[in-house]
Amino acid sequence: MARKTEIRRAKYAVGDVVRHRYYPFRGVVYDIDPVFDNTEEWWLAIPEEIRPDKNQPYYHLLAENAETEYVAYVSEQNLLPDETGKPLRHPRIRELFSVDDDGNYQPVFLSTH
Repeated sequence: MARKTEIRRAKYAVGDVVRHRYYPFRGVVYDIDPVFDNTEEWWLAIPEEIRPDKNQPYYHLLAENAETEYVAYVSEQNLLPDETGKPLRHPRIRELFSVDDDGNYQPVFLSTH
C-alpha cells in the first residue's frame, strides 16, 4: 500500500523576509514548493546532522550574506523570521517585488503601484 504524503500549509508567504537557522544569511521568499523538489544530489550535500525532511515546504529565496547575493533553496524547518527590519540589497528584488513605505515586499504581480 502506498504511503500517503501529507502536505502542510506553508508557514511563510511570498514576500516574507526570513533568515537561515544555522547559516548567516537572510532573504525574501519568491516561490514555495509544497514538498522537496530538487535533486537527490543537492539534498545529500547537506550535512547529515542538519539535513531536513523532504516532506515539508521548501522556499526559494533571493538571499544574501555579508559578502554576496544569490538564490537559495531552504526547508521550512531551517528558516526563522528575520526581525532586523533592514532592507535587502539583492539586485533582483526590484524585478519581483515592490517595496512599500514600511519596508514590506509585495510581489509585483500583486502590486497596486
